[in-house]
Amino acid sequence: MRAIIRFVFLLATGLIFSFCKQDAQIWEKKSLEQLAGDYIASNPEQFSEFNKLIEVTNMKSALNVRGPYTVFAPNNEAMFAYYKLKNVNSLADLSDTFKDILVRNHIVAFEIQTDDMGLGALIETNAIGDYLVSEFEGSDIIISKYAKIIKRNIKTANGYIHMVDKVLDPVVKDIYSVISADPSYKIFTEGLNRTGIKDTLQLISFPYGNTIARTRFTVLAVADTIYNRYGIYNVGDLIKWCGASPDSLTYLNNPFYRYIEYHCLNGSYYLSDLNTGLYSVLSKDNNLMFTIDTDYKINLDSKTKKYTGFNIPASNTPAKNGALHAINDILPVTQPEPASVIFETTDFFDLKQGDYYGKYYQRFFDGEKSFAKIKWEGDYMLYYFNQNNPNINRDCVSMNGWWSISITFPKVMKGKYTVWIYQPNWNDITNLVAYVDGVSTPYVYKGAYGGGGGSAGLQKIADVEFTTTAEHTITLRNIVNGMLFWDYVRFDPAK
Repeated sequence: MRAIIRFVFLLATGLIFSFCKQDAQIWEKKSLEQLAGDYIASNPEQFSEFNKLIEVTNMKSALNVRGPYTVFAPNNEAMFAYYKLKNVNSLADLSDTFKDILVRNHIVAFEIQTDDMGLGALIETNAIGDYLVSEFEGSDIIISKYAKIIKRNIKTANGYIHMVDKVLDPVVKDIYSVISADPSYKIFTEGLNRTGIKDTLQLISFPYGNTIARTRFTVLAVADTIYNRYGIYNVGDLIKWCGASPDSLTYLNNPFYRYIEYHCLNGSYYLSDLNTGLYSVLSKDNNLMFTIDTDYKINLDSKTKKYTGFNIPASNTPAKNGALHAINDILPVTQPEPASVIFETTDFFDLKQGDYYGKYYQRFFDGEKSFAKIKWEGDYMLYYFNQNNPNINRDCVSMNGWWSISITFPKVMKGKYTVWIYQPNWNDITNLVAYVDGVSTPYVYKGAYGGGGGSAGLQKIADVEFTTTAEHTITLRNIVNGMLFWDYVRFDPAK
């Protein structure tokens, strides 16, 4: 989960970094610090070539607006080495389209100091929507697997500049292409081919309404050398090891398909993104359990303490549509031990495509057609965002007046659970009753406005037993006129 604060602005050149509709504001300097664009331009001995790139792409005006920005600025030596790598004589030999992509690959519309960088990826995407990877070599910070930060935290009036010794070449390959290009993963690659999962992993974006939506995946790849330890030397051996029928490998219920899919997750997760908890595979029919403590542990057995780990130097490999990790064991398909699951009310694909997401309030009036998994009755539903609120990712869904709201959450593993919902402890939250899959529960969620005496927060709404792994719908209906600020639902395994 990422706690992201994005500032909104429209560049005078028409180039959009974020999707908000507010006009750009020229920074009114209140200190002697230069703006990012001015700083780069005023240090030609270090950045004359990168400044040429900024000037020719009309990015100077962008870097001199309010920001904040983090710029990874390659020095002149890095730029000249990049021309040689690309077999060109100068910047002028690169196409205008590529130059535009190249400069934006170095800019993040967020203020990031080196103390904020860890083993994984930066907390915000760059200006072309990609995550830049960060890691360490001793005391050095490495960006994108090869570029060292050689001068850190150059403070400007609208952000930070970090000087790097290599140009950050834009990532263009999908995650399947990254895997298949690595000879270490021949057996696993063939597994992706035989199951047809490669077709999914090759999808980078697709039209969605009036926009283009990005896809994100995470793949936990097994190297051939690990398979060899188990006497597996080709994909045929792996199919036999799985106990699968070789003539139905593209079917979801085939054990070989299940095995390959078990290594492919929804969403892109670098090591810095992982938290202790369950993460779903592509079909959402199963989960992996990650435990983050002294190591990054997959499916930790509480009794034997055994787990699958990561080959960290070979992990955090970026692709255009995801993150590739190398793991240190075969990782068989299992059903993880019961664990708590939290689902955010705002973590739905169609809701997250709007330009309001993570930025500002937005009202929705059609309770049936606005979203696939969120339905309501009432005057309107509010997407509530406030950078100072205590909710996960600073947002939630909100209702007011007399209302009911139903949200169908992702699949939960079969079993017995205690179900809770969370709202911040605000006085205007009212009392409500809950239904799980249309069945009423005996609990009343009590809010301060409904007479709960300030008891809003995490409250129990149900005890359930799910006999299958499936999606489940939770409906809330108020019994006292007032407000809802629903942040998440939590399923705790019953003891």
